[in-house]
Amino acid sequence: MTAFATENIRNVAVVGHSHTGKTSLVSAMLFDSGAVNRLCKVDDGNTTTDFDDDERERKITINTAVAHVVHRGVKINLIDTPGYGIFTTDAVQGLRVADTALMMISAVAGIEVQTEKLWKAAASFELPVIFAVNLMDRDRASFTRALESLQKKYGRAVTPLQLPIGEEAAFAGVVDLVSGRAMSWEQDESGKATEVPVPAAMADEVAAAREALMDLVAEQDESVMEAYLESGTLDPAAFAAGLKKAISARELFPVLALAGAKNIAVQPVMDAVVDLVPAPDWRPAKLRVNGEEQELAVSAAAPFAAYVFKTISDPYTGRISLMRVFTGGIASDAHVLNPNRSASERLGALSAPQGKELLHVAELSPGDIGAVPKLKETHTGDSLCEAKKDVRIEPVPIPEPAISFALEPKSKGDEDKLAAGLAKIRDEDPTISVGRDPQTKEMLISGAGQLHIEVVVARLKKRYNVEVMLHPPKVPYRETVTTSAEVTTRHKKQTGGSGQFAECKIAMSPNKGLGYEFVDKIFGGSISQGYRPAVDKGVQEAAERGVLAGYPMVDFKVTLLDGKEHSVDSSEMAFKVAGRKAFRECAAKCKATLLEPIMQVEVYIPEENMGDVMGDLNSRRGRVQGMDSEDGTTTVKALVPLAEMLTYAPTLRSITAGRGDYHMEFSSYEEVPKQLQDKIIAAAGKREDEDEE
Repeated sequence: MTAFATENIRNVAVVGHSHTGKTSLVSAMLFDSGAVNRLCKVDDGNTTTDFDDDERERKITINTAVAHVVHRGVKINLIDTPGYGIFTTDAVQGLRVADTALMMISAVAGIEVQTEKLWKAAASFELPVIFAVNLMDRDRASFTRALESLQKKYGRAVTPLQLPIGEEAAFAGVVDLVSGRAMSWEQDESGKATEVPVPAAMADEVAAAREALMDLVAEQDESVMEAYLESGTLDPAAFAAGLKKAISARELFPVLALAGAKNIAVQPVMDAVVDLVPAPDWRPAKLRVNGEEQELAVSAAAPFAAYVFKTISDPYTGRISLMRVFTGGIASDAHVLNPNRSASERLGALSAPQGKELLHVAELSPGDIGAVPKLKETHTGDSLCEAKKDVRIEPVPIPEPAISFALEPKSKGDEDKLAAGLAKIRDEDPTISVGRDPQTKEMLISGAGQLHIEVVVARLKKRYNVEVMLHPPKVPYRETVTTSAEVTTRHKKQTGGSGQFAECKIAMSPNKGLGYEFVDKIFGGSISQGYRPAVDKGVQEAAERGVLAGYPMVDFKVTLLDGKEHSVDSSEMAFKVAGRKAFRECAAKCKATLLEPIMQVEVYIPEENMGDVMGDLNSRRGRVQGMDSEDGTTTVKALVPLAEMLTYAPTLRSITAGRGDYHMEFSSYEEVPKQLQDKIIAAAGKREDEDEE
């Protein structure tokens, strides 16, 4: 495959809520352009961009994938992104390397949760947006209703570029408001179209919509406005040029109508991309050069800089990195630098991705998207640049995981295979977090939602032959003391030779917020200096298991007051054992209590859900600290016990219909209410009995 010049490249991220037909549209474009020889279907599990086994089984897009078509001599890179909220980061990665967002809207449902999220993401990258009202052939489809919902949310700048001919089962084609032409499509999914007269019943509607579109275009440029006012119309060249300029400046957001799965009105979408979407050199690339922000022209004369937005683990090829070249061109076998990791990389054979198929290219032009295999150090979010330079593209921030599970292999011999499999999966999906809790010793896997974790578990089994069990993670409770006490403890053991003897007197008291403290207050030689640290070690060892439910004891002070030793039978081990016994006896007298981690939680919700969310937080023993509102979104700040947050993600998703989000971080430890302590202690005792069995 030959390289395309920058001006003949279009990078389009196909984004939107789940089940709006993103993958079906990409499949229809591939078919109509001749890139594939049949119209592939999501339900048939044979689409080019949903090539992962999980995607084909679940019939949803999980991973961002890239395909391309050549239409009227222009290469269109189509970035097919997931629509489920838990995979939003993958969709945002797709927007990061695009020059335009093609936002899919259901003609039945209108604006949905992901529409809002991805609109904000596109705005953060200052990307033009084209709305495509899809599923026009479905029952209850309404272009008018979908358009009204868009205009109500995003203003009058959202305007139709086409009007549909018919709706639901009668949807047959569109009237183009720029050219005034009407096209009708065959109903056999062939994509064959015929020019037809504008239906008489639509004539007035078409004239009014065309005039409104022309008004919006003219408003964006004074010279165009003057010409428009003089003649009452715009010539086709001025109309098209003004329209493209307004779209690129985010002053106008055109709306198209189609039925992608039926292959109706798909070619006009490709025409709109070629004619109205800016090429990659439409604006300078914002880069960080040697730590300073700079803008460089997207041209071959600028230094090479690329951004890796997706990593694929292929069982045969190995790691494949998908990248967008922002500035400078690059050829196969080039040596480059990964400035994020200070590592040199050799780019092997460059390819143009067509789903999982890689079409070899000798070079990539500035602004193009390509793939390179077997980069050793480079991961998703990293930049690549010329050697001996430091040029970076701002990466997409990785959000904190929303839900965690404890993970263990079903077979004890699979620990190494599990670790290797998780490392490769995390390479593909950096939103997955894997670690081991230092207190509970559990391996924890964290992600954006339960489905997210289930996908990881399925991949472990299919790709790496590792079956695992998931459990809710343990809450890292702590224990502490609330009063002071003194005890004298003796450890004496005679075994027929040298015995064991140690006696120590300790005092224990609360040490709130100051951790553990050991104070030696022995005056004289009742215990030799060399044995006293052994008492300290014994106390610390016993404190690791606590006295109530097996949780570590914290925030207490132990004072060594007195003791006795034997000239023959005393030893460090004997005093360590005495220290352990003294701790247990003294802690029992000091009214030990359980502490639980309290989290600082920020919940981001639509204003209309505030009452339900507040009620739910109160039911979780949460203490609301304050609220802030901005642009229809309310942020609720609260302190909530971690034990009550383990099931929060699905509840919040249910309350807000998926539009809510939250972030939490550790705040402090607080005492567990007495009635809950009894349940926790009883459960710990039951676990201990089961372990002994």
